[in-house]
Formats: sequence, structure tokens, C-alpha cells
Amino acid sequence: MAARLYDEAITRCRAEDDIAGCTRAVLGAASVHVFGAEPGKLPAQLHDALVRTSDDANRARLAAALARCWAYAGHAGRAVQFADEAVERAQHAAVPELLADCLDAALAARWGPDELDERAELATRLDEVAAHVLDPDARLQAHLWGLQVACEVLDIQSIHRHMRALERLAEDSPRASFFAASRRLMLDLLGGRTDTAARLVSMARQASERASLADAWMVVESMRGYSAVQSGDTATCAIVAEECEEFALAEGAAAVCAEAAFLWLGAGQLDRSRALVRTFYGHVLDDLPRDVNWLLTMQCVLEAALATGDGEVIEQATRLLMPYSGRAVFNAGAVMFHGVTDDTLARAAAVLGDPDTAGRLRERALAVYERLGASWWHDRLNGWPPPGTTTSPAARGRIRLHPSADGLWLVGPADDARPVRGLRGFSYLRELLRRPGQPVAALDLVGAVAGGTAVQSGLGGLLDRQAVDAYRQRLRDLDHELAEAEDWSDLGRRDTLHAERSALIDELAAATGLGGRARPQGSSHERARVAATKAITAGIDRITTVNPPLGRYLRTTIHTGGQCSYQPDAHDQPDWILD
Repeated sequence: MAARLYDEAITRCRAEDDIAGCTRAVLGAASVHVFGAEPGKLPAQLHDALVRTSDDANRARLAAALARCWAYAGHAGRAVQFADEAVERAQHAAVPELLADCLDAALAARWGPDELDERAELATRLDEVAAHVLDPDARLQAHLWGLQVACEVLDIQSIHRHMRALERLAEDSPRASFFAASRRLMLDLLGGRTDTAARLVSMARQASERASLADAWMVVESMRGYSAVQSGDTATCAIVAEECEEFALAEGAAAVCAEAAFLWLGAGQLDRSRALVRTFYGHVLDDLPRDVNWLLTMQCVLEAALATGDGEVIEQATRLLMPYSGRAVFNAGAVMFHGVTDDTLARAAAVLGDPDTAGRLRERALAVYERLGASWWHDRLNGWPPPGTTTSPAARGRIRLHPSADGLWLVGPADDARPVRGLRGFSYLRELLRRPGQPVAALDLVGAVAGGTAVQSGLGGLLDRQAVDAYRQRLRDLDHELAEAEDWSDLGRRDTLHAERSALIDELAAATGLGGRARPQGSSHERARVAATKAITAGIDRITTVNPPLGRYLRTTIHTGGQCSYQPDAHDQPDWILD
């Protein structure tokens, strides 16, 4: 509602050539812009007011708002020039409160993982300016940025100093009270405390309502979701994950999508997490701007890929994140702690067959967690099997996977098997485990479990050969057009071409099998391939929730497709109890 009213005011003021009124209206519109949301025409409105204004102070305010608008929308590269102009104009205006606001915008424009040194310098400068002004909002922003930088460099003393300053400001300001409550929960969760969550969430929600903060609901939901992850509240995790996924897909917010994938893990719904991980296939991770959300996105995507066994994303995310080993990951503004990169990279290195790197990174991450008192994170990583030791269930002796009573199956070590509600995929897995090293046609596998399957011929290819050739020619053309768009720095055209290319690749993948051969539509073989793959994947997901090492083992040794098989290491094969 507020955004619409501001927009109407902007239109009216422009028609009347009321520059002062237009400036007030566009600054008001910028104040209700939600972090991470598509800004629409707001940047154009701010820029229009900026070029029509000559006063230093107003130009500084407009340039700062425009810088934040682009930074919050994920276009930090566009924000820098306006942030720099804002600081320069504010210095000319010689208004300390205005300079503090513009330094805040400059920090938002330099929030990427490669700009930590610049961020630390600007935060120190903002702290010096804000220390001599009475405006509580200026001091609040200074302490928030001080806390952010202190968290990123893991300066424990500075973290507590800025946190205490926020709590003092909260005594007189609902806005400061919101930030103090939310950051206090971040620190409590970092230390493994969940008993304060309900009280702090309530405080933050009430304070945000009194202060009318536009995007506070996102912070409150993060508080609920991440405290639920640590307390094991799967129901709340699912509620928050659903809300995050809905927002992410509506706004195209990659970071929120990655967080939703992580939260679905906390809800125990690996299939929902896996579906979101797949939205990062192709060039998506490579093309993400290295902005405020980059480390957070990579960390959450890698967490979800490790949990769901997505080898393609594990390899790609590890390649991109490895240069940032040793970094602490916090959500924007130190809203929440997401561990250290050495944690996820250690587990990824173990999966990718590099035990030396895995061991080194694991020990480094554990040392950081111990120094921080991050007990939940330390215990989680410490429970991960140390590199150099086998993660195979073979080390646990005999393994059960067989039906029990009342529709349940027993899953896990013979002396500690867990009862699990049966799935069809368990039956397919059992058939494969009986035949190590032997390929079994998906049709035969489905028939063995169902008691026979009638073979039906295919109904023709999903795409005919002419269409497939046309798609491939278009892909070649798109590669040339993408290179041209990159050379011209045409970001809008590049994004459009990437979207078309991804859609074509998906169509071809659905229509062709191995070697590019057309995949028949509607045949018994095809239906069996799809049914067996889905059922086996769901079965392994269910096993992973009760026995993660066994789930990881099955993901690496079970192969699905037209031919399914169990391919164990001859020297590291469990003794299965299947009856």
C-alpha cells in the first residue's frame, strides 16, 4: 500500500514539475523497498530525481538511496558509482548525519566477499562519524556495520562491544530494539542456545510493528527457521522453508532459494531440498554476482547438495567456494550465522575423494567453532566421520534392509536397526542388493516387485529428429549471442539468453537418452525407468533420514536408469540381511 501511494505521489509531482515533492516521494518509496525484492521502476524514479537536482544534500540523499536500491536488488556493480557520489556530496554539504547515511550506502555497495578490507575501512570511518552525532539512527547503523565486520573477521571482543551498544540503543528506540533482539538470537544460536528463541522472536516481531519496518518479516522468519533447525523442530522448519521457497521463486531471489533448500533439510524433506538444488544447475552458480549474498548462497547450496548427494552441484560449488576457505558466513547484516566455509568444504572434499584436504579443513573448522563456543556447529561437524576412516556401512558389520511387521522395514546395523515405514523403493533396493555388480533392466526390476509387467511399445519420440537438430542449432547460435552480450556488458540480454538456453537444454535432456538417441514416449520401458528411479531415490532419501552414512553409501553405489545396478567396492561391501 505504501509503495503504491508513494508511486502516485511521484507521478503527480513530476507532472507538476515539483522537484522538492518528487524528491521526498522517491526517498519515501526507497524506504519501503524490501531487501532482495525486484525493485521495478524505483531505480529509474530515483535516477530521474537525481539528475533534476543540483543541491548537494539532496543529491547525496538520492544517490545513497539509489545505491542501496541496486545493492539490495543484487546489482552491487551498479551501486558503487552512486554510493561514491553520495559520500562526496555529503562531504561537501558538511552534515555529519548525512555523511553517516551515505557511508552506510557505500558499505552496502561493497558487501561482496572480495571487499572485506574496504568494508572494514568504511565501517571504521562510519563509527568515527557516528560517534559525534546525536541521531540515534546514525549510531545504530554504525554499530550494525561494526557488528557485521566483527562477525566476518571473528573478532569476539568487537562482536560483544557492538552487541551491547545495540541493546543500549534499544532502550529508547523500537527500530533499535528489533535489531538488538534479532542479533542477540544470532549470537545465542551461534553459542548453541535455543531456549531464548521464542522470547527474542516475539520481541523482534513487536518492535518491527512499532517501527513499521518493511522487510522485518523476513528477518523474523529467519529467526524462527534457524532456531527450529537447531532445536529439531521439523514442523516449523517446513513452514518457514515453504514461505522462503514461495518468496524466492516469486522474486527470483537465489539466496532465499538456497536458504529454503537448507531449511527443507531441517524439515527432513530431502526431496524438496533436492528440487531446489537442481534450480542451480548449469551456469547459475557461475553467473551469480559476487555480492552480499554470494557466500551465503554458496554455503547453503553446498550444504543441501551434500545432504542430497548431488555430485554435480557439490563439485561445482566446491570449485567456486574453495578460494574463500577460512571465511565465516553470515546472512546480510549479521542476521544469522551459517558456519564457516571450511566446514562444508571439508565434507565436500571427503565426498570428492580428497581425504588430505578434507582432514586439514575439518580440523581448522573445528578449532574455529571451539574458539567461538559454537557448540551446535562443532558437534555436527565432529559427528561427521573423520577423513581417513571409512564412511561405509561395511565398517558396522551386518546391515538390515528387510520388511518387518505392520508395513515397517528394519533399516541399519543388525544390532541397532531402526523401524521405518515401508516404501516401494526399499523393495527395488533389496532386489539390487541381492545382485551386486549385475545390471538389472528397470522393467525387470519393476516386474520382479510387482509380479510381472506387460511390455508395450513406445509411442514415438518426445521430439522428432528434425526438431532435435533445430534445438541444437539454436543452442549453437545462443552461445555466439551470449558471448556477444558478455562483450557488450548487456546484462538484460545475457539473462534472457541464459534462460532460453537452459530451457532448450531441459527439453533436449527430457527428449534424448544416452548418446543423444531419442527417448521413446509412453513405452513400458520408459515408464519403468521413471518409476524405478523415483522410487529408489525416495527410498534412499528415507534411509538417509535415519542413517546418513548408509544413505550416502547407497547414493554412491546404486545406479539407476534403463539399467539399474548395485556396484559396491569388492573390498568394502556390507553383509546385507535382506530377509
